[in-house]
Amino acid sequence: MSTALALIAMLAVAAAYAQPPVARPQPPPPAPNTKAPAKPGITTAPAPAAPQQPAAKPQAAPSSVAPASQVPAIDADAPPTPDQLNAPVVAGAQYLASYDAGMGQKFYLYGSAQAFADVVTYYRTVLKDRGELVFDAPATHMFDVGKFKETEVAFPPGVTVKDYTWGGSPGYLNPKPGATPAFFPTVIQIVPPPPPLAGRRD
Repeated sequence: MSTALALIAMLAVAAAYAQPPVARPQPPPPAPNTKAPAKPGITTAPAPAAPQQPAAKPQAAPSSVAPASQVPAIDADAPPTPDQLNAPVVAGAQYLASYDAGMGQKFYLYGSAQAFADVVTYYRTVLKDRGELVFDAPATHMFDVGKFKETEVAFPPGVTVKDYTWGGSPGYLNPKPGATPAFFPTVIQIVPPPPPLAGRRD
């Protein structure tokens, strides 16, 4: 009989160990706007109440949205005066656009219907400077206009002439639809000095 009782006791102990452990209940998180129990030596302030947001009113969809092609991507200001450019513009060239170069300077672009070599010859004559061919393909010729310290300008003032017919291209597309010519074989970039230094040619 004692053997049977011992066997029953062993089975009971084994069954008890086979039971999965019972998870201990955790206290629920504090509700909003309630004060959690403070720890000794630590003061706690109640959480601020969340502001109530008014119900959003549905907005009507816009009747029309301008396509991306109508958003101006370039500075469409008026052509600069010769005094602002501090450099001549070849006859017949059309003003295209301007871009900010920083430090009060701008890049001014002009399209010319003349060939690249003719425009380069013009600037060699009027500037009395041979300039420098900085790229062979596409052909790009640069002329310095005055000498300035690097700390005074964002870009060296000068005239850059670029051939846009390189590689069989018809030229630089005229940004004005329907205007003549439709393409410019040559583009002239003029960078004048900042206004405080205009007219100075050291």
